Amino acid sequence: MPASSRARPVRGLFVLAAVTVLGLSVSVPGASAATGTGTGVVAEAFRKGPVYVDPRAQDQLPKAAADKLAAKIEDADKPVFVAVLPESADYPQASLMRDLRSLTGITGVYAVRLGTLFNAKADHQVMSPGAVANLSGAVQRADASNTEAQLNTFVDQAVQQARGHAPASWAQAGGGGFGSGGLLAGGLIAAGAAGGGYALYRRVKKRRQAERVELEALRVVVDEDITAFGEELDRLDFSPSEPGATDEMRADYGFALDAYERAKEQMAAAARPQDVRSVTAALADGRFALATLTARRTGAPLPQKRLPCFFDPRHGPSVSDVNWFPPGGGFRMVPACAEDAVRVSQGQQPMTRMVHTDAGAQPYWNAGPAYAPWAGGYFGGAGAVVGGLLAGTLLGSLLSASSASADSGDVFSSAPDLPEGGDFSGADFSASDFSGGFGGDFGSDGGGDFGGGNWG
Repeated sequence: MPASSRARPVRGLFVLAAVTVLGLSVSVPGASAATGTGTGVVAEAFRKGPVYVDPRAQDQLPKAAADKLAAKIEDADKPVFVAVLPESADYPQASLMRDLRSLTGITGVYAVRLGTLFNAKADHQVMSPGAVANLSGAVQRADASNTEAQLNTFVDQAVQQARGHAPASWAQAGGGGFGSGGLLAGGLIAAGAAGGGYALYRRVKKRRQAERVELEALRVVVDEDITAFGEELDRLDFSPSEPGATDEMRADYGFALDAYERAKEQMAAAARPQDVRSVTAALADGRFALATLTARRTGAPLPQKRLPCFFDPRHGPSVSDVNWFPPGGGFRMVPACAEDAVRVSQGQQPMTRMVHTDAGAQPYWNAGPAYAPWAGGYFGGAGAVVGGLLAGTLLGSLLSASSASADSGDVFSSAPDLPEGGDFSGADFSASDFSGGFGGDFGSDGGGDFGGGNWG
């Protein structure tokens, strides 16, 4: 055996023995129960792991439950922070969320159970204000009397919706400084660097795996859309050389064919879920070209450039707005194709686009954030409008919150100069993300007390 191979376990045993002799301990990131109280203590714990339980509140979330919650967040590799705190002067209610975010200094989702009350806030590039408000309100009403159930419900949803990755400091926690201890210190630092590099590798690998799964799910839906558009082209029965064909008709037809080919090529080349947006945008443009061609051939008025049919973009451009409400929501005007407009006016259900989810077939607007790029191609150019149409749903929150950056061409991407979820930003963040409050109504984003109830 080469000398270098024999030396490796010896060095490892030396480091382990030295750590044992010096009485040093390596903590595992996760649930923390640091001594002391106050927002500074909570922030210090958050830099080491995702869950903190104040010693005075351990009856609300026992250590075993806290450890499981922390493991769930770490396995998801998302920047979600959870604190269970007692109602106390140590935690001033008016500034608690903003102070925690400032002192922790990491972009992410912050959830707090304060006594019997609950609230959550997030950096807008990690989770939209509407999404975090809707989710907070839902768990407040569903599990107000059960801390463990409430926090698990919140985390289950938050780790699916939050963008970004777990903070690097979680993987490095417990590798504290040992002073100038020569070989021992150097060995531990090298080991810590290797551990941090491996944690980064695992995080990147996990993120890519998740993206591949989301892309494959989207591929099924988009391939159906492309196939449906190809069938429309086949049924058109138009020849550029037919009698009566004009240059305008030929241009419309050529544009539709180009859109079809472009959609197929872009879908074949798609490497990330975000790439799907350009595919559905091409299909929307192609269907409008077909609608225009049909009008020219029949002598009908040329269609206006409108959003696709809200209920199913495969129906083509909308022709009017109808008064409609989703289950559990309020009435709102939505764009509809002619057939769906008639159905809604007669009190019937529109022909809604259903997509596959783990919970079975669902309308696309209830299918979760994975379908945001798909919807973004059809509706992203009018994010504020569609966000209002879908108020109270996840996609509505995403589109509405992203509308300010719609001009950039990708309403689902954070501005390039903003830190990603899980990155360290210190106190440089949008204070509005962590201040104010919201009412208790589903989908509301107005005023009200922190957590939808009175603190006092």
